[in-house]
Amino acid sequence: MKAKFILSAIAIFCVGFVAQAQEVKIGYTNVELIMDLMPEMEQIGADIQDYSQQLQTQIQTKTSDFQRQVQAYQQAAQTMTEEARNAKEQELTKVNQDLEKYREDSQLSYQRKLQELLEPVQTKVFNAINAVAAENNYTHIFSESAGQAPVLLYTRDDDKFTELVLTKLGIPIPQGGVQGGSN
Repeated sequence: MKAKFILSAIAIFCVGFVAQAQEVKIGYTNVELIMDLMPEMEQIGADIQDYSQQLQTQIQTKTSDFQRQVQAYQQAAQTMTEEARNAKEQELTKVNQDLEKYREDSQLSYQRKLQELLEPVQTKVFNAINAVAAENNYTHIFSESAGQAPVLLYTRDDDKFTELVLTKLGIPIPQGGVQGGSN
């Protein structure tokens, strides 16, 4: 009798575990694809290209100025005293270091600007993903990483989560559906 009670308790425990496991609904989506299809991305692309061009123009201007200074030094170096040459070389070294720092700062500025422009779109996409997940009773959604295998190892073929998010955002699904298997 005691053995039947223990077996019954184990069976109830296992049934409870299986019932709980059946409530899990997992999906994965391609965030990069969704963002690429967002209408805002065209304007963001144009804005970041303009910003990049401004930075490049400033770098080219500073580089040309530095090159002119170097040429002027090279032409006058033979007529300069050793002390004047050393001073000019130190000055040119400083200008070159400043130019390199400006290039690095420009790259950081570009990255900050890109993040600033993308943040509202990312927020919109993630809010849509959360809403679609809640509306469709998903318990877990994984992001498909570009160039890497998705974190999720298995999902049903009929889970079209990326398409549901695109529909939620009012974005037409590309002809032929979205790539990447179950989305």
